[in-house]
Amino acid sequence: MLRSGVAPMDAGGAIGQTSPGISLFEDIHMRLSRLSFVALLFGLAVLSPWRVQAQGSPYSVIVPVNDVSDAQRDAAFVTALGQVLTRVAGGQDLRSNAGYGDAMKNAASLVRKYQYQRAATGLSLEVDFEPGTVRRLISTLGVASAGVKPPVLLLVQGADGKLFDQSSLGSLAATASARGTNVTYPDAANPPDATQAAAADAATLAAIDQQYHTGLVLVGSLHNGSASWTLISGGQAQKWTNKGTTEDSLLSDAGNGMVDRIGKQLNVIGAGVSEGKVWVGGLKSAMDYADLLSALRADPSISDVSTIGAQNDGVLLDVKASVPLSALAANLAAGGRLLLDKDAHDGADATLSWLH
Repeated sequence: MLRSGVAPMDAGGAIGQTSPGISLFEDIHMRLSRLSFVALLFGLAVLSPWRVQAQGSPYSVIVPVNDVSDAQRDAAFVTALGQVLTRVAGGQDLRSNAGYGDAMKNAASLVRKYQYQRAATGLSLEVDFEPGTVRRLISTLGVASAGVKPPVLLLVQGADGKLFDQSSLGSLAATASARGTNVTYPDAANPPDATQAAAADAATLAAIDQQYHTGLVLVGSLHNGSASWTLISGGQAQKWTNKGTTEDSLLSDAGNGMVDRIGKQLNVIGAGVSEGKVWVGGLKSAMDYADLLSALRADPSISDVSTIGAQNDGVLLDVKASVPLSALAANLAAGGRLLLDKDAHDGADATLSWLH
């Protein structure tokens, strides 16, 4: 139900049974310390949930408006719902799906709350949608959600070599947001090394994952009306250049280029259930294995996963998913904890490595 109102404008399997007298968590912890890693590979229950989205809610969006009239508000609801549907469907474009037009006509019925905001660029409306209703709507549109994509960390340097802050990247962020892609910004006091990130340095990507919870990084450099860009997704680099008459046009164009490239890699819709084998290396402990299973079982595109075997620091998994295994691997790597491995493993349809 719509809760409306104009707010004041402001600036801005457990392992067996537990022993008597101790908790399940304590029991699992003691058993983990006694059992070997190889033994755990075939009997360990999932211990920890996969991390949640760190960069705001995918069901909340801010859109510009000219005034506080009903017509402007209703139009903003439609724009906002389109962005949220794209986000929650994992970046898929749903506009051609049957029922999409009717859903847009009823956008107001999905709004949980909204609030006007005054900013330097003018008036905007923050709209928050009801999550359960949005997910059900996506299902009725005939789409199996690939999961909300993590945000893209923006490491963009000006001609002076200094990183742009959030206020300077507004046109890039707005372009990406309008197409359902979230962004996040580096800590001004201790930003990641842009050169190392562009080179897909494993230690740098691991640190980015720890702080920003993403495997998607856009590194850019602007100079004399042109710019060079490197998009890192799961440790793989895509490079391009563009030109523009202003910084805003360069950044806006880069936002479109970024979303296009992410979409081609990650927004793959399967025609049916895909089953295959996935090799994951770099597992140094039982907890790594537990976290891996947790990540896989929390992915909405995966219907079943089981361990086939283990060797050294890796495991071979049998996976059933609603997308091809190559697309699944790319999406998992975009989350930040896994890297796409350039070297294929024998007998595996996709090869990944756990990032530390």
